[in-house]
Amino acid sequence: MDEVRTPPQRIERLAPLADVVAVIDAQVTSIAPRDIDLTAGLGRVLARDIQAGRRPPVALALRDGYALRSEETTDAGSYAPAPLSLAMRVEVGEPLPPGADAVAPLDSVADDAGPLQAVAPIAPGEGVLMPGQDCDDAQPVLRAGRALRRLDLAVLSALDITRVCVRIPEVRIVQARADDVVADAITSLLADLIAPHGTAALFLESAAFRGPQDADAIIAVGGSGAGSQDNSVLSLARAGRVVAHGIGLSPGETSAFGFIGSTPVLIVPGRLDAALAVWHVLGARMMARLSGCTDAPAVRHAKLARKIASTIGLVEFVPVATEADMVTPLASGYLPWRVLAQATGFVLVPAQQEGFAPGTLVPVNPL
Repeated sequence: MDEVRTPPQRIERLAPLADVVAVIDAQVTSIAPRDIDLTAGLGRVLARDIQAGRRPPVALALRDGYALRSEETTDAGSYAPAPLSLAMRVEVGEPLPPGADAVAPLDSVADDAGPLQAVAPIAPGEGVLMPGQDCDDAQPVLRAGRALRRLDLAVLSALDITRVCVRIPEVRIVQARADDVVADAITSLLADLIAPHGTAALFLESAAFRGPQDADAIIAVGGSGAGSQDNSVLSLARAGRVVAHGIGLSPGETSAFGFIGSTPVLIVPGRLDAALAVWHVLGARMMARLSGCTDAPAVRHAKLARKIASTIGLVEFVPVATEADMVTPLASGYLPWRVLAQATGFVLVPAQQEGFAPGTLVPVNPL
């Protein structure tokens, strides 16, 4: 009896990149939030607004000096000192006494003999941190959807906030082939790229698509093409559903996207350049949806030193290098490793364009 063989996986057509992006935006949703200690919050995405109330609750000194009534210093000068009915020495952070509305620098008040006198005019509110100036009930200190920076952690710590509610996607990374140095490098790169917003765990191919309940997303490395050993897309089809196999992104045409239940699955090619492109265009977007991140990408605009030629119908991922106030495209199609090592950012050429002319102002995305 002839052995029944599973048909090899094939790419029937390239799905437009915009269609795959639309599926990610519509069907990948934010995971459940959890509270963590503030000290572990760097890079994590806030799930709820943070309110801190009215801070400070009373007026505080912003500098060392004399708390006084500013109206009494209007005509003060070194040759016409103004007597002060209220002049209390205060230090930074101390509350102002009743009746005071400004803090004068130490050298603006003569204290060498007799009653204290102002020798320079002081404006109302000068040297004062007003009530509610740091934060108030009207608006949050930080809004949900942003990734916490070191500065944010410092502000929250100063407000005596010790715990934050965040979303941390747990991602399963699956290597199609063990003992493959390139796949190892891709897996390590993906884990590092995931780390700011989520956690990554490596799984063997045999357990790739089974029991995804312990993962918020799955990223498979390799096995996306039509080679005799490629079966990542077939495995996804058996375990769930394939939304697209073959995507209009260059490099990255053999990538795939789908779901096991509600868990999104991204399959990246086993080529370093293609995996990098697919991550930045699709993987990062998937992670943003899972974590609820609304931060705008850190895109800057620069002029092209040379033209970029592109194929109509494919979105082109083009690495660039910064040169003074311009950027130089380094390669397209296959991206050699030496090119990737020189790149400081990338440009995406839309599918409907043949490229960009020299001197064109283009959006440059960070790598």
